[in-house]
Amino acid sequence: MPKKLFNNVCEEQIFSLIYKRFSKELYDTLYYRYGNQINTKDKVQDAFVKLWENCKNIEFENAKGFLFVTAKNLGLNEIKHNKVVLNFANTAPTQQEEEPEFIKEADPKLLRYKEALEKLTESQRVAFMLSKIEGKKHSDIAEILGISQKTVEKRIYAALKKIKEAIKK
Repeated sequence: MPKKLFNNVCEEQIFSLIYKRFSKELYDTLYYRYGNQINTKDKVQDAFVKLWENCKNIEFENAKGFLFVTAKNLGLNEIKHNKVVLNFANTAPTQQEEEPEFIKEADPKLLRYKEALEKLTESQRVAFMLSKIEGKKHSDIAEILGISQKTVEKRIYAALKKIKEAIKK
């Protein structure tokens, strides 16, 4: 009986070889079959993740078949899911964009606060939300946004000033 050269798909080099050999072909096949109905790149990646999770049970010779069947099933599942979502969206009652009257009357300050947040510049709003809503320190915000801590402080101060003015009206 001849010895199998590539028996263990779990070995990194063999898995890498499988990926290089079949990923483009798998992508093309899924794209031609489903078009824009599914996210083709995600399905290719998901198929390779499934292969990795089951690598001990799959021989090298069966890897291609496993990938293509898995990717096809993942694509069909996504299409079915999209149909369910579409049916639900068509049958579900639409939400009104305006808030109910009793909410408007209940807290006009809250409405002015929301409006003030919308009027802030994006940079001010991001810095303000990270500080006041998520409770991040100014140094952490500066690191996240890639700006100086002084700039963060100026943005938050300007945002607070605008919000206070809007609420007082």
